[in-house]
Amino acid sequence: MTKSAIDCNGAGKPQLRKTLKLWQVVMIGLAYLTPMTVFDTFGIVSGVTDGHVPASYLFALAGVLFTAISYGKLVRQFPTSGSAYTYAQKAINPHVGFLVGWSSLLDYLFLPMINTLLAKIYLTALFPEVPPWIWVVGFVVIMTSINLKSVNLVANFNTLFVLAQIAIIVVFIILVVHGLRNGEGVGTVWSLQPFVSENAHLIPIITGATILCFSFLGFDAVTTLSEETPDAARVIPKAIFLTALYGGVIFISVSFFIQLFFPNIERFKEPDAALPEIALYVGGKLFQAIFLCTTFINTLASGLASHASVSRLLYVMGRDNVFPEKIFGYIHPKWRTPALNVLLVGLVALSALSFDLVTATALINFGALVAFTFVNLSVVSHFYIRQGRNKTWKDRFHFLILPLVGALTVGVLWLNLDKSSLTMGLIWAALGFAYLTYLTRRFRQPPPQLERQPQQ
Repeated sequence: MTKSAIDCNGAGKPQLRKTLKLWQVVMIGLAYLTPMTVFDTFGIVSGVTDGHVPASYLFALAGVLFTAISYGKLVRQFPTSGSAYTYAQKAINPHVGFLVGWSSLLDYLFLPMINTLLAKIYLTALFPEVPPWIWVVGFVVIMTSINLKSVNLVANFNTLFVLAQIAIIVVFIILVVHGLRNGEGVGTVWSLQPFVSENAHLIPIITGATILCFSFLGFDAVTTLSEETPDAARVIPKAIFLTALYGGVIFISVSFFIQLFFPNIERFKEPDAALPEIALYVGGKLFQAIFLCTTFINTLASGLASHASVSRLLYVMGRDNVFPEKIFGYIHPKWRTPALNVLLVGLVALSALSFDLVTATALINFGALVAFTFVNLSVVSHFYIRQGRNKTWKDRFHFLILPLVGALTVGVLWLNLDKSSLTMGLIWAALGFAYLTYLTRRFRQPPPQLERQPQQ
């Protein structure tokens, strides 16, 4: 079979090119997670848990892995780029699938804008004499250009950026160990105090875990790369699990060393924004400057990954003709990327010129929790109910107990969701419901969808 035949379907339309390897997908996932986000939330959670951030990360990771397992089960059955949209559509109901996909757009669509906004904040702080709009436009142009060209280019840049973050984290840990040996913090590297101490209490640690679970947002985004990954039914489930696991290991390890150096939050003038102070106290002003520069790389890596993901989700919804296919279902014949979607996401990212961080962040959490909830429920619906895989204890464990535990974990996050996130999310969902009513002629017909049979 020729390369052109692989890249085009029977009607001669260009298709996404299958080139990604497991390590590339994992790197895109880790870039989406942004390993250095551990520094952003440390001060807040350390105050909530009375100095037990690593313990909260451990709880958060355990909860996230249940949902990661559910994603893995579903991607084997439906190896397309639609993620939670496709899973809910095929496993539960097309109407539910549309609303899940619509809600997920909040998470996916606005994250590139949030990264653009963060880049503007960081760079304006470093270079206050430069007009902020220059940083916004420049960041969006870079992010959009790379995504237009090739998903492989996105993967390669993200690999470089993730490795740069890991390198600065390694240097940070070395400096922490040096400080501990010189009497800083608890004064020793060999201590379980960040996990277990007389001040450790279960409820505050779980409360901290609900905050930190949002650090894992994006491990699911690798499912949107299914149609660009050979043998996706085998590779993508591994990538989902490894992204969550590796991200968790990084978060737990780094927070452990930070907690040893800062047993409490007394040294922080601003615990809610402790990153600059952490870098300053550990490595001095030069290291702080280098560290803050790396945060820009952090935002660019996450921006590239989230930009790629939402472009694929819009492509699948366009291919289904939920959105106009000529625009959203378009694939560039040379680059094999959803070029019009990439440009559209770039335009949305330009809204960072006027958005504030609090409002932007509130928009993404609702969509992520909707996706996580319905992915777990989709496992129960598809395997346990529809396929009748409920006769043995093994099947009940895999297709009922595990996804329900995942759903209950997400339920805890729902209870702790900020009111502004809930309000904005419900408004967005109401708009989606109105559009669905129009699309289905007042529910007299199902939403359009691409007919594909699940994998056996």
